[in-house]
Amino acid sequence: MNPNLSPKKLRQLIRNREWTTPTSGAAKGYLQANLVMLPREEAFNFLLFCVRNPKPCPILDVLEPGQTEPTIAPGADLRTDLPRYCIFENGQLKEEVEDVSALFNDDMVCFLLGCSFSFENAMLAAGLPVRNLEENKNVSMYITRIPCQPAGPFSSSLVVTMRPMTPEQAIRAVQVTTRFHLTHGAPVHIGSAEEIGIKDLNHPQFGDSVRIRDGEIPVFWACGVTSQLAATSASLPLVITHAPGHMFVSDLRDEDLTLL
Repeated sequence: MNPNLSPKKLRQLIRNREWTTPTSGAAKGYLQANLVMLPREEAFNFLLFCVRNPKPCPILDVLEPGQTEPTIAPGADLRTDLPRYCIFENGQLKEEVEDVSALFNDDMVCFLLGCSFSFENAMLAAGLPVRNLEENKNVSMYITRIPCQPAGPFSSSLVVTMRPMTPEQAIRAVQVTTRFHLTHGAPVHIGSAEEIGIKDLNHPQFGDSVRIRDGEIPVFWACGVTSQLAATSASLPLVITHAPGHMFVSDLRDEDLTLL
């Protein structure tokens, strides 16, 4: 992995299928985003779901129906510039693919939502551990029993990412990530996983498990995969999302978000 790639270069590698792995740690310092594509007739209700649940679903960009070039990355194409996509039909995962050009149509609306990968650089700069990067893995993601506020046909439980650290480091992590309000901000829970309905930290629903060392506790942030669960809860004929950990990398710098 080359953390010093520019976003444009990284997107070109992805478009050429020369990069097909998760994007955590890539294009260091640039904003990464979750992607949801769904039919225009339900776009307002999905937008309402995101507005009602800003912690897991912070809105970065919403495109006009049929458009695939986001304002946060001129020249990019959301049909080709993510490493991997999930295709859902009637709420069920049909397949994962590396290009959705043949599936996307003029009736679909694209949503880009904030991702916690975007504050990992700030955590590293503060001397905090990011275990999934240390172990060259995708981040651990879990479905909790915390309900989100529904909107129209969309509903979901909160999904969280987990990064282990000492209690002292957890306090510092709260201070570092709070200002990144458009990429999930401060943790939503620290400590006992059972309290939020997670039975086994060694078996995340998405991503990879990581080592929790002696003296460390789990620290949980809201996760944009929540939007994927919500988008597929309505059993729509077609929904396209990013595959967990395989994000869209924009031209915005992470630090830019702290000023918005």
